[in-house]
Amino acid sequence: MCNMIQEEFKFYKPCKLLQPYVRYYWVFNSTQMLKTYTFPIGCPQIIFHKRTPLFIPELGTTQNELTISGQVNFSSHLQADSDVEMIVVVFYPHTMNAFLNAPASSFYNQEIPGYDIEDKQLNELATQVFECEDNNICVNLIEECLLSRLSMRSYDAIYRVMRMNAAIEKLCIAPNTFVTDLSSICCLGKKQFEREFCLHVGMNPKEYSRIVRFQKTLKQMQHQQRETNQADLAYLSGYADQSHMIREFKSLCGYTPLSLLEFSNPYSDLFTTPI
Repeated sequence: MCNMIQEEFKFYKPCKLLQPYVRYYWVFNSTQMLKTYTFPIGCPQIIFHKRTPLFIPELGTTQNELTISGQVNFSSHLQADSDVEMIVVVFYPHTMNAFLNAPASSFYNQEIPGYDIEDKQLNELATQVFECEDNNICVNLIEECLLSRLSMRSYDAIYRVMRMNAAIEKLCIAPNTFVTDLSSICCLGKKQFEREFCLHVGMNPKEYSRIVRFQKTLKQMQHQQRETNQADLAYLSGYADQSHMIREFKSLCGYTPLSLLEFSNPYSDLFTTPI
């Protein structure tokens, strides 16, 4: 999430058993009308809206009180005209599959009501969260549910999820890595790897590498000065050249790197851990 007031956030670290799967939880409260602009972050999320859900003009839809937010390749304006109170589970790019009985690809570029996937345990969790006023307890309830679901997964299912970890780590270091090299890292054939990647991450490797490069650019901009050479920025972020960076960057957020600096302070969700 970008451009929200930092003081209104509270972050929670997952328990040790969930740390390979959940990056963090965050809670956001606001009593004012909300308008914010978000970019593709590369991580799927489960969102619990305890008050006003967010409207997304680009999709022409309002998030459900229980929303599964998949991988996206576009920026969006989020709006709410009254009080907002939300609890969000942020997964690693490839791990939400360990907790839902649906492929990550089914949530691609969508905000799916959690009730639509007919998951009784998830629905019961939502009821508990919405009935509980203490958000610290709510996070504990979410953790208990995730741990329960993880314990019911077969070894093979967990192995398939975690096998993608090596590929994600490699892409985050070197987003231009060839798919054949990624498939070799995971000990899979190219076509099988691409199927597994899409199943667990929610988009194909080439498209996800675009998100990684974009987020790496935001990371560099977040920690460097405005005077940073654009060619150097492109190189450090994994782009072929400066024009490649500007073209892809603008397609994902609507701004060039330089014009974004006039609009906001860059922040990389994928490469920043707030806790």
